[in-house]
Amino acid sequence: MILITGATGFIGRALVRQLSGIGYPLRALIRPSARTPRLPKGVPVEVAVVSLADTRGLRAAMRDVETVIHLASAETQGARGNLLITDIQGTQNLVEAAADAGVDRILYLSHLGAARASGYPAFKAKGIAEESIRAGKTPYTIIRTSLVYGPEDHFTNNLASLIRSAPGIFPVPNGGRVVVQPVWVEDLVTCMIWALQNESTVNQVYEVGGNEFFTLQQIIEIIMESTQRRRYLVPLSPITLRALIVFLEGILPRFPISSFFLDYFAVNRTTAVDAMPRHFGLMPARFSYRLDYLIYKRWYQRLWSAISARLSPQRKK
Repeated sequence: MILITGATGFIGRALVRQLSGIGYPLRALIRPSARTPRLPKGVPVEVAVVSLADTRGLRAAMRDVETVIHLASAETQGARGNLLITDIQGTQNLVEAAADAGVDRILYLSHLGAARASGYPAFKAKGIAEESIRAGKTPYTIIRTSLVYGPEDHFTNNLASLIRSAPGIFPVPNGGRVVVQPVWVEDLVTCMIWALQNESTVNQVYEVGGNEFFTLQQIIEIIMESTQRRRYLVPLSPITLRALIVFLEGILPRFPISSFFLDYFAVNRTTAVDAMPRHFGLMPARFSYRLDYLIYKRWYQRLWSAISARLSPQRKK
């Protein structure tokens, strides 16, 4: 049995689909909420409604569990999230519960640049969480990744949304000079599954990214080309842009960018371009080749796509 935290998130949903397709028994750890959990439809998965702050509940949720995949984070919640409670204390509670339950391994998804000494909250929280996992009694595998993109992500989709709504100009922090290394979500999930299936990855830390380096400005230009929306890029100081985002977060509950988002572009986040082929034998997808999901479809196009998807299985019969 595999227990997955953060299974309703962007990466978690892709991971659940792949693991289920292989035949692994899955249990999703879902935090208590009035909303229905967004698990992939048609996928057999158990659900344990437990908060990461509930140590007794965590022990109960780990009954018959051999592996824990820890994806849960408060980053995407922006101002509403609490990195201390979710990423730091939550990870410590999870590590203790896993040790008590005799779990064989914890696989943790972290960030390139994660470190306790980091001046950026998201990276600092990930660094402290990594330390808790390495200091625990349960064997571990840690995968540090660059920015992950794909359908339903909080990276390219949010940028595309802002570009569409921008009034002719689009602000770029630091002049868009920071370099990142985007990785396709399905490639990342494949690496995670491979790591689970190989004993040589136990108590190891891996860094993965795509096979291309891009500045933030280049990424924005590629997204503008994919969405056919041209905007004039205006450099803006990170301090000014952060203040603007914090203000918009406060007055717009569904504002697509969080203050943590700027941390991803504060410093270069790269690793060796051959890291994924060398460690996992997988050639990463090209960034510009996987952005079809950003193309905006009008309501009648979306309706026709939904009807066609429903009719296609019937035609095969």
